[in-house]
Amino acid sequence: MNNTDIKQNEHGSAAFIAKYAGRDLQAGVITATMAIPLSVGIAMMGDYPIQIGLATVAFASFVGFIFAIFRPGNYIGAPGIAAGSAPIIAMGISSFGIENMTFIIFMTALFQALIWKFNWQRHLLKAVPSYLVEGLLAGIGLKIGLKFLPFLWMLPVGVAADEAFWSDARIHVIALSVVGAILFLGLFKKFKDTKPALPYFALIVFGIVASLFVNVKMLAVEDIKFTLALPIPHFDSLSLLIYAILFALMLGVVDAIEQVMGNAAIEKIDPLQRPSHSNNSLLSIWVSNMGASFFGGMSSLDGLAKSSTNRLAGAYTKLSVLVIGVLMTFFIFNSHYLDYLPFFSLAVIMIFVGVKMLLGLLHIAEHGPYAVLLATVCAGLVFKVGIFEGLIVTLTVHGLINYLIFSKIESMPAGTIVSKYFQKFQDHDKQIN
Repeated sequence: MNNTDIKQNEHGSAAFIAKYAGRDLQAGVITATMAIPLSVGIAMMGDYPIQIGLATVAFASFVGFIFAIFRPGNYIGAPGIAAGSAPIIAMGISSFGIENMTFIIFMTALFQALIWKFNWQRHLLKAVPSYLVEGLLAGIGLKIGLKFLPFLWMLPVGVAADEAFWSDARIHVIALSVVGAILFLGLFKKFKDTKPALPYFALIVFGIVASLFVNVKMLAVEDIKFTLALPIPHFDSLSLLIYAILFALMLGVVDAIEQVMGNAAIEKIDPLQRPSHSNNSLLSIWVSNMGASFFGGMSSLDGLAKSSTNRLAGAYTKLSVLVIGVLMTFFIFNSHYLDYLPFFSLAVIMIFVGVKMLLGLLHIAEHGPYAVLLATVCAGLVFKVGIFEGLIVTLTVHGLINYLIFSKIESMPAGTIVSKYFQKFQDHDKQIN
């Protein structure tokens, strides 16, 4: 019996513990308050229909709850569409077309299934250093922030843009955005460790009330028809198909690394100090993503922001995740309620997410100046050149630098350098065993 089994026997099921049911129900409602507008913004960032984004979260929540009964990965992680994946998915749509995204999500899930099957997750952070992942996310965060920045002064529908930027209508919107941002940041600073969903709830309520008195641009959710279909590719050339497969491989690896890193953090905040099992979490993720590919969904994972909110809201088991899924499902079929959400409120939330991702570069200082420099270069390349290209170029530069150090400074033969590289994976396996 492993440690996970021992902890589960001591504290009950990962999916439901009767004495904590009330707290889990409350936590699910509170976390959904934060997750719904965040999921809306991430879906928009990924150029996906909002209902599809919500359906992705709902489906992943139901799958996460079911697997918590049999193969728990973590105990309070809340699944959702990752902000870091949204620009990658948007790039996929731009490169391959929305009609091919179901195939790409399917291939992403297939690669994640291979990582799960052979337990390769234990090697991911060896092959791709965590500080490069932080650099990648920082570049993506900058993309998110700049994408939603114009929403802070966006004019409402029916109001013509004057030649002068500082029109009365625009000043009104900017003033509301500034007040909303101050309100959000003030509440976040005060309640981030006790009531993390409160800033989101207060900002949304402020936006709705303000929209009753000031004409602002509101969210308009297009009602779509859900269809089930096989994720069959439609490419005109073999080269584009190969590029799409490589693209899916990158998305699958990035999501898997985020999940592994997230699991380590979720384990630390678990109220009962239960250990996480990253490979079980990957099982839930690839099943969710593969299922999502059949209804046109996005990729998902256990987001740290939502999971932290879930914990601070009082969650003890995945019952809270089931509640999140139910509430998401309600808004999928009643999406007209989302039309009350002002664009400026959504922009404040998404810019905050982007800035937090960008500031992740500050966490890299503990790895030393080389890590900070390489992560910063990665962030710049991801933002300027492209997500896939930026990561590949940075990994190549990282490999060349290490090769030059070993070959020129330490006079090490090429064969020895290669052996030394693969040796670290073998050493890691010995440590695990």
